[in-house]
Amino acid sequence: MDGYTAVDRERWVAEDPAQKRSDRNDFARDRARVLHSAALRRLAATTQVVQPSSDDFVRNRLTHSLEVAQIGREFGAALGCDADVVDTACLAHDIGHPPFGHNGETVLDELAAAIGGFEGNAQTLRVLTRLEAKRSHADGRPAGLNLTRASLDAATKYPWPRGEHPLGGTKFGAYEDDLEVFSWIRSGSPEDVPARRCLEAQVMDWSDDVAYCVHDVEDAIASRRVDPAALRSRDVQQVVAELACDWYVPDLPVEEVRGALVDILATGWVPERHRGSRTDLAALKDMTSRLIGHFVRTVEVATRERYGTGPLSRYAADLVVPRSQVAQAAVLKAVAAHFVMLSDERRTVMEHEREVITSLVERYGADPGEMDPVHREAHELAEDDVAAARAVIDQVASLSDARALAVFSQHRSGGIP
Repeated sequence: MDGYTAVDRERWVAEDPAQKRSDRNDFARDRARVLHSAALRRLAATTQVVQPSSDDFVRNRLTHSLEVAQIGREFGAALGCDADVVDTACLAHDIGHPPFGHNGETVLDELAAAIGGFEGNAQTLRVLTRLEAKRSHADGRPAGLNLTRASLDAATKYPWPRGEHPLGGTKFGAYEDDLEVFSWIRSGSPEDVPARRCLEAQVMDWSDDVAYCVHDVEDAIASRRVDPAALRSRDVQQVVAELACDWYVPDLPVEEVRGALVDILATGWVPERHRGSRTDLAALKDMTSRLIGHFVRTVEVATRERYGTGPLSRYAADLVVPRSQVAQAAVLKAVAAHFVMLSDERRTVMEHEREVITSLVERYGADPGEMDPVHREAHELAEDDVAAARAVIDQVASLSDARALAVFSQHRSGGIP
């Protein structure tokens, strides 16, 4: 017994049994569908922290997603989760992110305020269950990739609609017009804790945090945006710790968070200098491997201490992340944020990105005929102004950084995209 029921394997739309028999299993099919999707491929030209075109070394959203999947697959399997379910969730977790990463997400949320806002994770659900072309309902409505209930639940980082965050935050996982499929996905979750995430979603989320905090620091050092020696300065440590508390862990004391950075540096894993030599690059890779191993191993041990050695999946357990690891992950995120995201160079780029997103929404809204056929069709079939406006937002959100910039440039020059 693998802990997954027949209900977990159900799909939003029933499929041809003959086709089903030709595949190895339901969850492996889910992984293949996400891996071969156009929505995943476009992430190759979408910002992770800095624009993909700015450097040959830095991650983009696709390489980040692949690395999250590699971490999550092994981590989840070690706990007893189905490796394909976790892999699928990790590959899909950023599939709804718009051009220019979180900056684009913020702008689209402002522009879509009157129709329910924009959230990358809610958009992920929309892509997986509606926008990506793979299956349709009997009445012709799109059904997205038609993944199993277990895989969709695992990919749901924030299992609540807008305005229902259990802690009062702004993140959410479903727009109002996607609540039907969202309710179907969540129908197997515990009724006593409606917002509880399944274990696979928690594994995906922690794997994302680990990849994010470690790889972004690696990228920042390799691209010379962070001097490792500066991290030994108490003044720098204080600034970074304060930022970590402001952005990521407001419930932790600043000195505790600064101490988390000191503890990481005390391991000797973070190099003291980086000049780009082969030896330096090898040391940087060693840092990455050791930090990832540390974050995953510590959480696995803590979870096993609470729940025992048996296989864990779905709602049989919750991931146990020790407070010290929460602080360490947050302070590493803040290192990248301070030296990269909040740099003068990045601020200038972000202002241009805001202009691009705003211009595209206005342009497509004024002339839907310029939209891609699939989004133009949705606009034409819209039952009201809200649905038509959402089709415009879907169109812009579907663009990679590269295409958004190209279309913007063509618009400004009077060309046709």
